[in-house]
Amino acid sequence: MFFTGGIGVFCVYRRAQTCPSLKLRFLSTKAHEPLRILFCGSDEFSIASLRALHEEHLKQPDRISSIDVVCRPGKRVGRGLKKIREVPIKAAASKLSLPIHEIDTFKGWTPPMLSGGPINLIVAVSFGLFVPPRILNGAKYGGLNVHPSLLPDFRGPAPLHHTLLAGRTRTGISLQTLHLKHFDHGVILKQTPSPGFEIPNPNSCTVPELLNTVAPRGAQILVEGIRDGLFVPPLKDAGWRASEGQEGLVHAAKITPEDRHINWANWTWAEINRRNRVLGPLWTKALVSTESPNGSTFQHKRVIITEMEEVTPPAGCDAFSLVPGLPFVNGVRPFEPRQEKGLYVFTQDGKLIRIHQMKVEGEQNTDGLRAALKARMIGDRVFHSNAGDYTPSYNPLQ
Repeated sequence: MFFTGGIGVFCVYRRAQTCPSLKLRFLSTKAHEPLRILFCGSDEFSIASLRALHEEHLKQPDRISSIDVVCRPGKRVGRGLKKIREVPIKAAASKLSLPIHEIDTFKGWTPPMLSGGPINLIVAVSFGLFVPPRILNGAKYGGLNVHPSLLPDFRGPAPLHHTLLAGRTRTGISLQTLHLKHFDHGVILKQTPSPGFEIPNPNSCTVPELLNTVAPRGAQILVEGIRDGLFVPPLKDAGWRASEGQEGLVHAAKITPEDRHINWANWTWAEINRRNRVLGPLWTKALVSTESPNGSTFQHKRVIITEMEEVTPPAGCDAFSLVPGLPFVNGVRPFEPRQEKGLYVFTQDGKLIRIHQMKVEGEQNTDGLRAALKARMIGDRVFHSNAGDYTPSYNPLQ
């Protein structure tokens, strides 16, 4: 039985007899009960899917009869933890007048019992919490997940970041079932055809820009999968990458602060520039001198580089390229306020970076040279193009 109404089914059936493509779709759609969906989400990627499901619910209430939304509680942020930052999907669900359940764990929590019956499909999109077997087994049709990569490539919580960090020029969307034990190991029910779609401006694309590209495509593949009843047993694996083996696959691990910690000994300028674009301002450590009643003391402090660019190396600074990460200044002391002096550092592949703005731990973000001089980071590491090369003392950024 199709839950679309007798007359509606008859009309579609009659049209299918004269339209081969419609006939194929009609015959491939699996029958199922009206869906009572428990949607688990958090961010803009999941919001796109929620809105698409809600629109489908309004158009076809006999296909999707209800949608309940699960999200994590807001977190206290700011000075004194006085403000509460809500997850974005909460506002979106409220605007759609959908029931909202805020939970930080599934332990001890039971999905709502609705007038039409129990929840029969779980949809988790960019949620963050693992949906336990108790919840999945309690839903007749199990669970679905939309993942912004061509699985099994870029399994993990940060596929967009790692796709850009890997320098990929193409990506795709996977619709999979929710696995009972592991993230991103479900049956792939639908996937962007090989070789995936192009990433817009891959050499300059940011995570928000990539998100704007994949979010509507993820919503589309989810709705199409529900229309076709791909979640109804028997399930068919549609993952086309599975036959290519596991070589070259990337695990999209959670992004941590250490991913923004510059490795001067091994990172090229291209790597530094890409990470800065994808992850935001990078950081390093510098040996900083401070004055005390007992004399000068030295300690390592974190330095966030907020603005930098590659420049052409001036004559006379070749010696500094021998030690990647060693900050130095062009000119000789004392520095005149009106002189065009800057703070520089070489990368592993011999590219010269000028640091325009940076923030030393405990200080305000300011001009790079001014910050370095105040923190006594550079000592006598200066050069003058007319005075020959200077041998730098070894005190690089770390």
